[in-house]
Amino acid sequence: MKYTLNIGTLISVFFIFTAGSVSAQLNQSKPQILEEIGVDEKLGDTIPLDLKFANSEGDSVRLGDLFIDDKPVLLNPLYYECPTLCSLVLDAVYKVVNKLVWSPGEDYTIISFSIDPEEGPELAAQNKRSYLESLDRPKAEEGWHFLTGNQQEIEALTESIGFRYKYDERNGEYIHLASIMMLSPEGKITRYLYGATFRELDLRNALHDAADGNIGSAIDQVVLYCFTYDPSSQSYVPVAMNIMKLGGLATVIILGIFLGIFWRRERRSTQSSKTTTEHE
Repeated sequence: MKYTLNIGTLISVFFIFTAGSVSAQLNQSKPQILEEIGVDEKLGDTIPLDLKFANSEGDSVRLGDLFIDDKPVLLNPLYYECPTLCSLVLDAVYKVVNKLVWSPGEDYTIISFSIDPEEGPELAAQNKRSYLESLDRPKAEEGWHFLTGNQQEIEALTESIGFRYKYDERNGEYIHLASIMMLSPEGKITRYLYGATFRELDLRNALHDAADGNIGSAIDQVVLYCFTYDPSSQSYVPVAMNIMKLGGLATVIILGIFLGIFWRRERRSTQSSKTTTEHE
């Protein structure tokens, strides 16, 4: 039993060392640009409603004019030509909207806006058609807006919601977190949701709170970066790093439980043998 315990201890130490070593190596390969992005939650702040963007028809629209009839707003920062994450987030929004009993245009409003000033109304219209054609909600056309804007307007809006992103000139992509924001009918930020999937219950509660202007509590951020693995630099995407870290931690915990069970059994066995010897 002691022999088994010693082997188990060595394995545990090996995994702890390996997890720490891998984590250190991955942190070293993490590009500096990833340190400059994120979301600084600004719950309770009001976004600037006087900002002007172009809608999918190319018409100039005032942001505040999209807040109508005391409806809460789901704000979705993205860029339309994003090769990875943005389409996942849009798909997630589409799927959860399909599940909700409430409908965009009737009960709430969705505003998807591009963070890329080079993108124009054509791309916005293309994406709007793609998502709304298969969405069986009669007033979705009026309640889901796809916008583009100039650099100044985009920066003003993203700064107001604490959405920090960065353009990576190396691969021509914007790096950002997967996140959406809930706004009250007055434009007050009430909730942040993170990730590339959204539960119907979470979105329903978030919209309900936003409609009443109630400030929601911050939830754990799911760190999904719009960044791809670059073989030339041999750097890992944050998702891969997190998976490896969590895997290493889970291994250590499982080994700890396993070794704890063996330690207790050996202790009981030793005490039992000692008691038997004393009786003899």
